[in-house]
Amino acid sequence: MEQEVATVGLDLAKNVFQVHAIAADGAVLIRRKLRRAEVLRFFAGLSPCLVGMKCA
Repeated sequence: MEQEVATVGLDLAKNVFQVHAIAADGAVLIRRKLRRAEVLRFFAGLSPCLVGMKCA
């Protein structure tokens, strides 16, 4: 059974964004870097979830 993303943390930057996604039980599902052009496509592929953003 594949777990569904419950929460995404997004660290905003100029060109590269760091993404961490976890399941409802706290299991880490995704840790990766996204280029600016990839961010919209990444979120379009997710089910609705809580998103927290950090910017400097």
